[in-house]
Amino acid sequence: MARPDILVGVEVGTSKVCAVVGEIGREGTLRILGVGLAPSRGVRKGEIVDLAIATECVHDALADAETNSDAEIGSVFVATTGSHIRSFNSRGAILIASDRYEIDDDDVQEVAVKAREVNIPTENHFLHSIIQHYYVDGQQGVLNPIGMVGRKLEADFHIIHGVRTRIQNTIRCVKELPLEVEDVVFTALASAQIVLTQNQKNLGALVIDMGGGTTDYILYVDGAVKQSGVLGVGGDHITNDISMGLRIPMTRAEKLKIEEGCVTLGNCLPGDTILLKDDSGFAGKEIERETLNTIINLRLRETFELLKRRVEQEPYINYIGVGIFITGGCSHL
Repeated sequence: MARPDILVGVEVGTSKVCAVVGEIGREGTLRILGVGLAPSRGVRKGEIVDLAIATECVHDALADAETNSDAEIGSVFVATTGSHIRSFNSRGAILIASDRYEIDDDDVQEVAVKAREVNIPTENHFLHSIIQHYYVDGQQGVLNPIGMVGRKLEADFHIIHGVRTRIQNTIRCVKELPLEVEDVVFTALASAQIVLTQNQKNLGALVIDMGGGTTDYILYVDGAVKQSGVLGVGGDHITNDISMGLRIPMTRAEKLKIEEGCVTLGNCLPGDTILLKDDSGFAGKEIERETLNTIINLRLRETFELLKRRVEQEPYINYIGVGIFITGGCSHL
């Protein structure tokens, strides 16, 4: 029987499936017990395209995690991504009942519901309503309004939503095993909880999570999430560019990217080359290192330019005091 103090997170990524098992300590701290990894198949750009094959990969990663952590897994938290993920900021407002002035938990819940009373596509599902700021009778900077006295409660929220069926397909990969799904979390939001300290969130930071098929991002200002989203571009696109540009198989292109690739131009000596040894079905090849780096540089430059245009639609990029944090598999370049 699974222990109640065990928490498990699963991400069904484009390149790999990752499962992390943690144990909750007495003071609420989390200690990592083990990690499980499996190559990902049946997933494209962070979304399930073959449920049966993807489910097998999730099973392999969870089995590996159980072995490495010596823990039985009964339920998991699932990370989700995909270019269908959208977000916006919304304000909710309510009047406190005239027979009382003290704000309670029901009022806080109601104002969150009011913030979600906006039109989103009928096929979409709310993933997160993340509090930004509360206001009590116009007073700004309220962290927790419960117990305060006031007539009007307002709250700004960052709302994240996505296509319901695509989210459910990721959930089904787990339920088919069968395991319970505790909750679904947007990947960039989960990454930011580990990458950023509270002080960095307060000062302003942009987290970019670069995976195999997607680039997720989330932006904090004044401790609150202001922007988030997903670009359908990732490390696999670099591999594809290398394969096509150098006319080599995808498997060799991926290995070349990981072992020899660099995003920086101008660091190579003139005539510096990389020798690809011959293999079954591949005659071998000698390529210029600067050519490889140029291919990588161009794709990543395009990715960051797309991201820049996306985040510049709002003014918050001007307030990231501590800068940009890059994580995910592609960040190793």
